[in-house]
Amino acid sequence: MDDRLRDPREVMREEMLMRDLVLATLREGPRTVPEIAEAMGSPVHEVMYWVMAARKYGFIEDVKEPEDDYFQYALVEKK
Repeated sequence: MDDRLRDPREVMREEMLMRDLVLATLREGPRTVPEIAEAMGSPVHEVMYWVMAARKYGFIEDVKEPEDDYFQYALVEKK
C-alpha cells in the first residue's frame, strides 16, 4: 500500500461519487467518520473531506455530542 497522501484537490474531485457511498453507509444508522471510513475501505482523512462536504450541502447532520472525540453523523430527514 502506498502511504503517500493524495493531493487534497484530487480527493475533493471525487466528492460527488464518494458522497453516494457515504450516504449509503449512513442508511444503516449514525456513524463516526472513522466508522464510515472503515465501512468504505477509505482513509479517514479523505472521508473527512467527503463527510464535511455532505454536511455543508445538507445531506447529513451531526446527531450526538462526541463521547470519544468524534461526532456521529446521520442522514438528514427530508420534510
